[in-house]
Amino acid sequence: MSGSSDSTVRLWDAVTGASLQTLKGHSGWVNSVAFSPDGKQVVSGSCDSTVRLWDVVIGTSRQTLKGHSDSVNSVAFSPNSKQIVSGSCDCTVRLWDVVTGASLQTLKGHSGWVNSVAFSPDGKQVVSKSSDNTIRLWDVATGALLQMDHYDYSGSVNSVAFSPDGKQVVSGSSDRKIRFWDAAIGASLQMGQSNYSGSVHSVAFSPDGKQVISNSSDSTIRLWDTATGALLQTLKGYSGLDISVTFSPNCKQEVSKFKNSTIYLWDMVIGALLETLNGYSGSLIAFSPNGKQIVFRSGKNTIQLWDTATGALLQTLKGYSGWVSSVAFSLDGKQIISKADDSTIQLWDTATGALLQTLKSYSGSVYSMAFPPDNKLKPSILVSGDWVVEGKRNILWLPPDYRSASATWNRTLAIGHFSGKVSFFCFEDTKLIIWK
Repeated sequence: MSGSSDSTVRLWDAVTGASLQTLKGHSGWVNSVAFSPDGKQVVSGSCDSTVRLWDVVIGTSRQTLKGHSDSVNSVAFSPNSKQIVSGSCDCTVRLWDVVTGASLQTLKGHSGWVNSVAFSPDGKQVVSKSSDNTIRLWDVATGALLQMDHYDYSGSVNSVAFSPDGKQVVSGSSDRKIRFWDAAIGASLQMGQSNYSGSVHSVAFSPDGKQVISNSSDSTIRLWDTATGALLQTLKGYSGLDISVTFSPNCKQEVSKFKNSTIYLWDMVIGALLETLNGYSGSLIAFSPNGKQIVFRSGKNTIQLWDTATGALLQTLKGYSGWVSSVAFSLDGKQIISKADDSTIQLWDTATGALLQTLKSYSGSVYSMAFPPDNKLKPSILVSGDWVVEGKRNILWLPPDYRSASATWNRTLAIGHFSGKVSFFCFEDTKLIIWK
C-alpha cells in the first residue's frame, strides 16, 4: 500500500507488483497510510487536513474524519481495529471512532508538528513524536498525558554506518553530534561527547568495530571508543572542509579527503599525520584489503589508484560518460568495481588498469556498492534515488525525509532522516519484515 503526492492511495499485489486498487478522494498529498489489523480497512492522512477510512474489498471511502486544522502527518489503527489515532501539523493528536467517525479525544500539549503516532500493543496508550523535540505518552481512555521525554535531534542526519558485526549503527548529524544505535531494536545506545563546533559530515567504524571515526566542518577528525562513547583522539593540522574519512583494514591508519584537493594519511595510534597528497580533484572511496592502495573517484568521469606508502599515483581509470558515484575493491584487491550516473557498472584490473567488464545497470542513481565475501557480484539491497532496490527491482519507495543518508549490512538497511532520526529496515526475499 502507498500514499502519493497525486492525492491517491494505491493497493498493490506484493508478489506480482500489480496495482489492485486506486483510492481517490483526498485533495492533497497523502502523507500516511495504514492497514487495520484485520486487513479489511485502510486509513489515510493527507495535507488536505482530513483522515479517510477506506474499504479494502470494494475500494470506496467509508468515512471522512474532519477536525484537524492542518496537514495530517501520521495515522494508525488500534490493535482491535475500533479506533484510529492521527497526528497533525496543528500540533494535536486526535482519537477517532472507526464505526461512527466521531472524534473521541483531542490530545494537546505539543508545541510543534506531530510527525508520528502509534498505539501500544494493548491499545490503552498512544505515543506521539513531534518537531518540538518531545515524545509523549497518552492515556487513550482519559486523554491524560502520562509521560513526556525530550530527545535531542535538532539537525539532519548526514551519515550512517553499520558496525562490522551489524549489531550497531553510528550516525552523524548537523546538530554537531554522533549517536550510537542498537540495530536490533532501533534504540539509541549513547551519544559521543558534544564538543564539535560544526556539523558532522561523515562517520565510519573501524574494521574491528571497536572505534568510530568522524569528521566535521570545524576541520577536525575525531576517534571514539564504541563501548564507552569516549573521545580517544582529535586530529588537527589542516584547512578545508573534510568530506570523507575511512579506516585502513588493520585499524592503524585513517585517510581523509578535503575540498581543498588534499588527501591526509594519519597514524591512528599516536594521532600523527603521516603523509599529505596534493594535486588531484576527486573524492575518497576506499582502502585496498591489504591497506597498500587507495582508490578515489574524480569529480567527473575518472578513477585514481594511489600507493599509500609512497604517495604515488598508480593508475587513472577512464571510460565513463557520467560522474562516478561509487567505487569498491574486491576482497583479494585485484579488481575494482565502479558505478556512474550514466547507468553503467565497470570492473577494472588494479595491476594493469584494464577495463574487464561493462555492465548496464540502474536507471536511477546508486550511491554505494561493495563486493560480497565470495567476490561474486549479485543483487543487493541499497538505496537508489527515492527507492530501496534489489538488483534492478524497486521494492520500497522512500518519502523525502528518508533520503538523507543510508548504510547496508546484509539484508538490513539503516536510513538517516533530514528530521534527525534513524530508521531500520530488514528485508527477506524482497519483503519488508522489520521496520523500526
